[in-house]
Amino acid sequence: EKSCGAVIYKNEGGKYSFLIVHMRLGHWSFPKGHVEAGESEAMTAMREIKEETNLDVTLMKGFRKTVEYSPKPNVIKEVVYFIGTPKSEEIKCQEIEVVEAGWYPFDAAKELLTYQNDRNILCLANHYLQIL
Repeated sequence: EKSCGAVIYKNEGGKYSFLIVHMRLGHWSFPKGHVEAGESEAMTAMREIKEETNLDVTLMKGFRKTVEYSPKPNVIKEVVYFIGTPKSEEIKCQEIEVVEAGWYPFDAAKELLTYQNDRNILCLANHYLQIL
C-alpha cells in the first residue's frame, strides 16, 4: 500500500503553525491518502489535502520523506510526505473522514500527533524550515 500527504505550515510573524487533522478513526495526523491510478505522489498529496480539508496547497521542492510500517500482518504501507503551504485559508473538513482540523504551533502539534512516525516527520519538516 502506498499513501501520500504533506506537512502543511503557515509562517505567522516568524512562528510556524502546522495543519493537524483528527481522523474519524481516532488518531491525529497529517492529511494523506492512497495513490490512485495515474497519479504522481505530489498529485495524490494535493488531492488528499483538498478532499480532507478543502485547502489548495503549494508543495515545496526539496522535501520528500518516507515512512514504512505494517498496519496489519503481511501488509507493508509506505507513506510519502511533502511539505507545503496553503493557497487558501478556509478549512472545511471532509465529514466522512475528518472530525476536525486546525493550525497548531510546533510543540502543540507534536503533542497532538498520535504516532511516533508522524512526530518524526514533523521534526524533520520543522528542521527543514529552520534552515531555509
